[in-house]
Amino acid sequence: MKAAVLHAVDTPLAIEDVQIDNPGPREVLIRTGASGVCHSDLHFVEGKYRMHMPAVLGHEAAGTVEAVGSQVSYVQPGDRVIMCLSVFCGHCENCLRGRPVLCNRIDVVRSGSEPPRLKQEDTPVTQMAELGSFAEQMLVHEHAVVKVDDDMPFEQLALIGCGVTTGLGAALNTAKVEPGSTVAVIGCGGVGLNAIQGARLAGALRIIAIDAVETKLTLAQEFGATDVIDASGGGVVDKVKDLTGSGVDYSFEAIGLKETAEQSFEILARGGTATIIGMIPQGTKIELDGPSFLSERRIQGSSMGSNRFRIDMPRYIEFYRQGRLKLDELVTQRMSLEGVNQAFDDMKQGHVARTVLVFD
Repeated sequence: MKAAVLHAVDTPLAIEDVQIDNPGPREVLIRTGASGVCHSDLHFVEGKYRMHMPAVLGHEAAGTVEAVGSQVSYVQPGDRVIMCLSVFCGHCENCLRGRPVLCNRIDVVRSGSEPPRLKQEDTPVTQMAELGSFAEQMLVHEHAVVKVDDDMPFEQLALIGCGVTTGLGAALNTAKVEPGSTVAVIGCGGVGLNAIQGARLAGALRIIAIDAVETKLTLAQEFGATDVIDASGGGVVDKVKDLTGSGVDYSFEAIGLKETAEQSFEILARGGTATIIGMIPQGTKIELDGPSFLSERRIQGSSMGSNRFRIDMPRYIEFYRQGRLKLDELVTQRMSLEGVNQAFDDMKQGHVARTVLVFD
């Protein structure tokens, strides 16, 4: 199969042939329909997060089941599925406590004694997040997919697989935004726009979008922001306080920078909660004002929107069908697999909400 392979940090992905194995007993072979190009993928290209190379990136995807292992009963060939990087085992402590997003991932990857799922000649190829969706096919554990009984286009389904679930879930599941509350979202890319949508669905009275790119602020208003702040001139904390008087009840950081993570805490009202969605680079430390904690301000992380994806994703599809969730507007452009490096360039320039790679 053809795949976009990363061989070294800060180098373009190469479109190459990769060999893919047959499904193991609990594995599923997927024909990729579409894959979103997410900022998380770029973090690995730039070396902000590490992985073994060569590697096939991509994790926001949907497709069609082509073959299943001998013990798989959940899906069958021909089923349409959304992928999710929150692959779960179903029997570790976190799974049994109802928090599969924190799964210890027992038995969901192949052991060292088994052949790799992907390889180039004799060299194993890493699948990003056990998915690797920048490829014509994916071989994954059965607990990395959710079956979709809907005829939605693969482009929209793919976005539910990461950006939508991460942003909506941060507001609905992680922070549990209350009706009538005030919310600020720092960073209005694909994930931030969905945090805005999540706050709107939760009934937030006021939603403040913060970004340095004017086009993103315009888009944020279309997705539900009631106010916007242009961060390009600085003074974000003061501008939020000017708008709200005392700060916000909930803030969401969807960029992954030290400065914006600290800002997300500084703009809180007393008793407010900051939720970090962005992937802050490994080794980065953030600094917070100690006395602020005496006012019961809180800061927390969010992993993939604290999802239970086989429950959450069908609900998000229904929100979309009812016209309460915007998905079509998230797709800025469509490209073939060969356009993946251009998609990264466009992302770095801030030109897109989401580029989606479409497979025939």
